[in-house]
This record gives sequence, C-alpha cells and structure tokens, in this order.
Amino acid sequence: MTVLFFSASLLAFLALGTPIAYALIVSGIVLMWQIGLFDGQIIAQNMINAANSFPMLAIPLFILAGEVMNAGGLSKRIVHLAKTLVGHRKGGLGYVVIFAGVLLSSLSGSALADAATLTALLLPMMINSGYSKPTSAGLVASASIIGPIIPPSIGFIVFGVATNLSISKLFLAGIAPGIMIAAALCVAWNIIARRNDFEVQAPASWSERGAALLDSVWALLLPVIILVGLRFGIMTPTEAAAVAAVYAIAVSCLIYRELTLSMLSDIAFSAAKTSAGVMFLVAAAAIPAWMITIADIPGQIIGLIEPIMDHPKLLVAAVVLVILIIGTAMDLTPTILLLGPILVPVVVSAGVDPIYFGVIFMITGAIGLITPPVGTVLNVVCAVGRLEFSALTKGVMPFLMAEIVVLAIMIAVPEVVLLPAAWLSS
Repeated sequence: MTVLFFSASLLAFLALGTPIAYALIVSGIVLMWQIGLFDGQIIAQNMINAANSFPMLAIPLFILAGEVMNAGGLSKRIVHLAKTLVGHRKGGLGYVVIFAGVLLSSLSGSALADAATLTALLLPMMINSGYSKPTSAGLVASASIIGPIIPPSIGFIVFGVATNLSISKLFLAGIAPGIMIAAALCVAWNIIARRNDFEVQAPASWSERGAALLDSVWALLLPVIILVGLRFGIMTPTEAAAVAAVYAIAVSCLIYRELTLSMLSDIAFSAAKTSAGVMFLVAAAAIPAWMITIADIPGQIIGLIEPIMDHPKLLVAAVVLVILIIGTAMDLTPTILLLGPILVPVVVSAGVDPIYFGVIFMITGAIGLITPPVGTVLNVVCAVGRLEFSALTKGVMPFLMAEIVVLAIMIAVPEVVLLPAAWLSS
C-alpha cells in the first residue's frame, strides 16, 4: 500500500507539470504524512546532508571541466583527430561521430554536453557531404549517450552516492560496455553506409594525422590521467574531478590559448548554474530516499516480485523494462535518484552484483535519453541542429535498436560486464 501511495502521489504531481525536484520533495512529504512521521526538521536535515557530500563535489568540478573543454578547444581537436583517422572510409563522417563520441565521453561525462558539441561540429559537415540529416542526427544522438557510461560519468557519481556503491568501481566497470555500444553503432552505421552512395573523402596524409595527434595529445592525456589515477588508487573520483578542471583550464589558457580570463568567468557562471540545478535535484531526492528506507519500500517490492527472485536474469530484465519506460519520460539524474535506492537492495537480495547492476542501470537510463516521447538528448540535437523531432525519431531508430541489442546481450551474459570490470578493478 505504501508503494502505491508514494508512486501515485509522485506521478500525480508530475502530471500536473510540477518540476521534478519539487515533485520529489512534495511526494516525500506526502509519504511522511501517510506513515505519521511528518517533521520539518527531517526535511531540512536530509536536504542539507545530501548536498553536503564530498563525493558530490565531483559533479560541479566535472561540469566545469566539460565547459572549459568545449570553450578551450579540447573538444574541437578531438573531433579533428577523429576525422583524420577514419574520415576517409565510406560513410566516414559517421565513424568520426562515433569515435569522437567515445573520446568526448572520456572528457565530459555528460550526454547533453556531448550531444550539443557533436551536433554543432559534425552535423553540418555530414549534411554538406550529402548524408541524410535525420539519420546523421540520429547517429549523433546515439553516440552522445556513451557519455554517462564511459568514465568520468556524472551519472555514475550520482548513482554511487545515492546507493552507497564505489564510484571508482562503477567508473572502471563502464569502460568495456561503453566500447561495446560504440562497436554496435559502427556495425549499424556500416549497414546504412553500404546501402547509400555516400561521398568518400580523400584520406588524410600520415603527416596530417600526425599533426592532428600532436595537436590533440594534451586533450587525450586527460582521460589517461583520470583512469590511471583511479585504477591505482592515486586519487578519488572527487580529486580526479578537481585535477580534470585544473588541467583543462591550464591547457586551454597556456597551451592552446583559446581561453581568456573574461571567458573563464562566463564559463564558471554557466557551470555554476548547471551545478546548482543538479545539486538541488539531489537534495530534493534525499527526502523521498530517506522515507523509502524508513517505509521499507524495497522490502515490499521484494515481496511483490518474490516469484522471480530465484531468476536473477529475469529479474534484471524486468527491472530494465521499468527503468526504460520511466527513462523515456524522465531525465537520467532524477531516474537514478528515484529508482536507484529502491532497486539496488532488491537486486542484491536476488544475488545480482551491485556494480554490474549499476552499469546496466546506467546504460538503460542513457538509452531512455534517446527514446521518444521525451528523449532529452533528442531535444538537444533538435534544438542545436534545427531538426523536427518526428524526423529525428525516425533517424535514431536503427541505432537505438543496436544499443538495445547490446543491452540484451549484457543481461543474458553478465560476464561481458563482470570480467572486464574485475580485471580493471583488481
């Protein structure tokens, strides 16, 4: 009954158009009233404690690093490197999008940031080269959602804090699945390229490739520094975020010299606004998260799904379906904050590895970002690329199907996630 009461109140407030942060606060208060535990001090204390978190400090730092990378020329050089390496193949710009998407994912950790960057830099090139605009935009959107999967991932930070899991282990476990999704996109794009008479660009010379690599080496060093630091325990994710922000500023100002002090103040202000929105959402979600624990909602859910508790793969598949449905209408961060604390205890009680489930959760939530009817990333690509939403929906479908196939493989064969994660974490 408590589960139904909480779900109904949250859905009702969302249906009324209440912003998600306020809907979470009010639904948490409703749940407090329903079980007779209303106290204003509990509300204030939970919100303050949620925001006053050392691991959560990584979020504004990574957001700042991402903003600096886009403005300071790091992202532009990554895209240029990808173009010189794979741009000469048939449909080469599509492979450039995927390759650049993987590299940008290791810099920003945000699907929305990657979507805006890839759309602005590569979509016009693809259209001018005779590529279908809806299909090209669909590929851009699909490559952008690798951002929350490959570290550093803002989504994994939120998930780790919300569920008390190791953020470093989540980061390392996301590397292989992110590469698998990129490979699936390459296969899907290869099929499309063979069916179309795409313009083939002249291959870049080895000297041009060397120059592009040399020009982007400072940008490529950043993910290496972060991953090596996390792998060998040199720094925590929060410290890695601080290193990323300082490194990006230093490279942009002193080496590439595309960032000035006046620009830096505007970038910092923009990052602060984005961070404020995310942190307020985290603070708001702390109220229903605390009440979910007090009301033992995970225990009630376990009672409801007891018939499939002995079948972990079936349980994970059912949970993924729920996440995907909710993710089509809700952004990734509130999906994590709402479902993470509820579902992790449930799957752990069924014998599912929590780090593995965290990766599956993140991939599913990321796929929700390009799934109609809402699809946050789709809206970003439409806005930046000036494209109709209905046209983009058709263009994204082949790549969406490819990513769902990869997700299905990971559910059916958990070892494809568990073995690389164990090797990287050992």
